[in-house]
Amino acid sequence: MIYQNVVSAVVRALASEVINSAGGCDFEPKVQAARVPGAICGKEEAFLTDCWVHGRLHKALPVGLWLALVAKYSTHLERKHDAMQALAGSIKSPAPERFVQCAVATWAFPKLPGVEGKRSTSVLPAAWYDINSWDDGGKPDSTLYRWRSAIRRSLEDQVNEALIHAQEILDREGLIRCAA
Repeated sequence: MIYQNVVSAVVRALASEVINSAGGCDFEPKVQAARVPGAICGKEEAFLTDCWVHGRLHKALPVGLWLALVAKYSTHLERKHDAMQALAGSIKSPAPERFVQCAVATWAFPKLPGVEGKRSTSVLPAAWYDINSWDDGGKPDSTLYRWRSAIRRSLEDQVNEALIHAQEILDREGLIRCAA
């Protein structure tokens, strides 16, 4: 399997954690005679590649960068929550701890368009997105927005660095499609 780009590879790899085989009947053959006899192909081949990429990235990336990818792209809510907590603890900011935790949470679960942001079950309640409720100290809005911006910039920098490392790993393995 060849991925279109590094983000699709990371998203698929992280999603492989929550995929199970309880999805009903599968009438497609697991093995096709046209290929190497006994070779796994199709959806099963793609799933195995996703699992391999997940393991490879998890092992090869530094812990902080792996956590940034999990917090940003994972659909496994427990792992995403754990990664968010770890990232919040590692952020250097003059903001109070509660503010940092809220900023990380709203970065990991961005408000989605739609009816009250409910296009997905993975959104926070609307009150979480009110930046004024993150700090009890009565700081001016400009300070709150500056803190939030710095925290998000730090998180995005970590994600970008992780994607660069992931790109290098996947390029070495020949798993990213080259533009013609």
